[in-house]
Amino acid sequence: MWRKMADPKGEAGGPTKPAAPGFGRAFVAVFWSFFGVRKGKDYDVDVTSLTPGQVIVAGLISALAFVGVLVTIVYFVTR
Repeated sequence: MWRKMADPKGEAGGPTKPAAPGFGRAFVAVFWSFFGVRKGKDYDVDVTSLTPGQVIVAGLISALAFVGVLVTIVYFVTR
């Protein structure tokens, strides 16, 4: 999981931790899972780069937002 990254001078650097993807990538993965369509290579990247915590938090927030939108639509339709 640790990669050696070259420094700007071209010399081999020590092992560095790759940058963790932000919650934006987790929200995109959750959106596509709600939609039910995902490219294989994108799925593989998500599996290797996202942590379970990121996916759980993004899923809970997305589910709450989805329910909120549905409740709002029902409220305005039945009003």
